Amino acid sequence: MNKLLAIFQPAPYLPEIKDKEKVRADYKYWRIRILYSMFIGYAFYYFTRKSFTFAMPGLIQDLDFDKTQLGILGSILSITYGISKFASGILGDRINPRYMMAIGLMLTGVCNLCFGFSSSIVFFAIFWGLNGWFQGFGWPPCAKFLTQWYSHSERGSWWSTWNVSHNVGGFLIPWLAGVALQFFGWRYAMFIPGVLCILVGFFLINRLRDTPQSLGLPPIEKYRNDQIDKLEAESLENNLSSKQILFNFVFKNPYIWLLAVAYFFVYAVRTGINDWTALFLVEAKGYSSIGANGCVSLFEVGGFFGSLAAGWSSDRVFKGKRGPINVIFSFGMFIFIGIFWMIPVGHTLVDSIVMFCIGFSIFGPQMMIGLAAAELSHKKAAATSTGFVGFFAYVGAAFAGYPLGSISQSMGWEGFYFALIICCLISVLLLIPLWSTTAIHVRGHSKDEMTRRVSVDPQVAART
Repeated sequence: MNKLLAIFQPAPYLPEIKDKEKVRADYKYWRIRILYSMFIGYAFYYFTRKSFTFAMPGLIQDLDFDKTQLGILGSILSITYGISKFASGILGDRINPRYMMAIGLMLTGVCNLCFGFSSSIVFFAIFWGLNGWFQGFGWPPCAKFLTQWYSHSERGSWWSTWNVSHNVGGFLIPWLAGVALQFFGWRYAMFIPGVLCILVGFFLINRLRDTPQSLGLPPIEKYRNDQIDKLEAESLENNLSSKQILFNFVFKNPYIWLLAVAYFFVYAVRTGINDWTALFLVEAKGYSSIGANGCVSLFEVGGFFGSLAAGWSSDRVFKGKRGPINVIFSFGMFIFIGIFWMIPVGHTLVDSIVMFCIGFSIFGPQMMIGLAAAELSHKKAAATSTGFVGFFAYVGAAFAGYPLGSISQSMGWEGFYFALIICCLISVLLLIPLWSTTAIHVRGHSKDEMTRRVSVDPQVAART
């Protein structure tokens, strides 16, 4: 048992390599390897997270479930995922992200297999709730990799490149699940993603590594000579407990609270569009199952380009500011969802174009709020802070399950889209105060605060 638990311990640091040319070559190799491994792994997390969404028409037909019951299952996953994301975030700052991400993916695959073998709402709820819990093992390791291997001045570009893994996975799963549903039945729409994710988990164990220092490389702030990361490294916060990380850099951080509440509404919109649009197109506009899933897949295609545009523009146009991107893209959500609501029946091309634009807009704040949370806290609190705002995000996603299902059941699709538009407006209002906030504000404050504590508290001075 001790040997089993030992793999979850952070990898020990190796003596630092002094050959600058070898450091440069190794960093180039490992940064690319870490990125494509995270990318593939997180794309497959979406295979087991969204498989149920695109199997829903089969469950309605074969087992006679209604939208309220299906909404309950969606809410259960969102709640357990949100709680796990926060808990895993706290844990993720203390353990090896390589094994956390890989084993979590394998266990989500097992849950999909168990779901596919079930037929009662009780067992569906149990296995889908467990799936949500293990889904929470995916995001915190990625946040840790992205802050350990890539510096602040370039992180928006690298983060956005990784973030489109959401869209690749989200684009592929409707086609995979749709074909399985059409030709083999809804159970295979759960089995196939489950088996694939178990196999990819072994791939992640082989490919990923914990930190640069675990390979004998210098820390990223030293290698990249990034002033903001250097300021953080010099802030004397070298031996932080989980409690210090949680309270000093999350609970007492007003920026994190604003981001968290805004994330609630962004994810309510994102999940509402992603989970219910295929059913809306079938019921309200007469689409076939494959046609509806194909239209929804353009949401992910738009998100692919939106994520890249948001990340690259935040680095190059706004010089590391994430706030302007969050506000501009959130306002775009409001505009395009309003347009989609008003498109009359029979305009499939217009539906597809606007669905692309909705995805483009939503995935800006979907990505950038998480990045802002990592940067506006502390490098050692990256997984905790992103896990905390992620918890709020998936409470918002839970709102897109049973509550939105009930709204659409009782008030029709007009009530559904009205609720989404209200959520868009609230998210814009919450993000506007963070327009000019950058990581340097938080870094400087952290350094000044720790300096003050050292000067007045000899115990703090002794620890640092």
